[in-house]
Amino acid sequence: MNAYERITRNTAEVVTEEEVRELAEDPEGKRVYVGYEPSGVLHLGHLLTANKLIDLQEAGMEVVVLLADVHAYLNDKGSFEEIRTTADQMKAQFLAYGLDEDQTEFVLGSSFQLDEDYELDLHAMQVETSLKRAQRAMAEIQSGETPKVSHVVYPLMQALDIEYLDLDLAIGGMDQRKVHMLAREELPSVGYEKRPVLHTPIIGDLGSGDGKMSSSEGVTISMEDSTADIEEKVTGAFCPQTRDPEGETVNPVLELFQYHVFPRFDEVVVQRPDEYGGDLVYEAYEDLADDLESGELHPADAKGALAAALDELIEPGRQRLREIRGE
Repeated sequence: MNAYERITRNTAEVVTEEEVRELAEDPEGKRVYVGYEPSGVLHLGHLLTANKLIDLQEAGMEVVVLLADVHAYLNDKGSFEEIRTTADQMKAQFLAYGLDEDQTEFVLGSSFQLDEDYELDLHAMQVETSLKRAQRAMAEIQSGETPKVSHVVYPLMQALDIEYLDLDLAIGGMDQRKVHMLAREELPSVGYEKRPVLHTPIIGDLGSGDGKMSSSEGVTISMEDSTADIEEKVTGAFCPQTRDPEGETVNPVLELFQYHVFPRFDEVVVQRPDEYGGDLVYEAYEDLADDLESGELHPADAKGALAAALDELIEPGRQRLREIRGE
């Protein structure tokens, strides 16, 4: 796998391919970031982008994780004291999950977003950006809430963060796409260069395959979940014998194999009794998906292997949370 293939694997969109290919020619020391609101315990949505960050570290890039305390405050996620406590916990969980501490810089948004130069640039962007454009950028993240002034400032700050963190590449889920497009459009208007962007997929709700996996509704898996919790949730997961059923539903079991398990394991072993054919060993996602569709792999057996793999991935973060909480 060459640098470009590693940088772009398991992404939903590359903006633009030409820019990212140029970056991949010499990725060593280049800076890439993801921003997270410190608003709770890490779940599989956070960890999907973390898997991409691990890919980028293996390609030689330096990772910046923005723990966006000011953004969280603007989005009404608590007091600054509460938000920063959560940010400390998130940092510990990311490192436990597998980010390389020597190649990862954790930055609180308030460490630079309250400075005079940043504030003046933010005002300049407010002058250049229409209200409709800012609202459109925030619509997906806002999730139908009553619009507030903070909701239109939020995406302009995300755009400006890319400049102030001195980045070469930005990462986010597809729900961040409109914000990143605003950044590419508006940063040049205040004298800064646009940056390339990678977007990771949005995984469907574990219980139904609809919408997206979310910590606020539906079924997801977080670092608070016990082994038994994970087994129960995966056992009840929606898993048709297809990769992409008709309509808007997806197969979340296969998505979790593709985006969480195979990027982190050299092989996946599906344990089966001898009378049902014995164990199956997979070194590639496509082989497992093919066997599920053909009927060679039963959904129940696939779920057992998935639950075991997710539990192994989450265990270090689960243990770190217990230590932090004194449990």
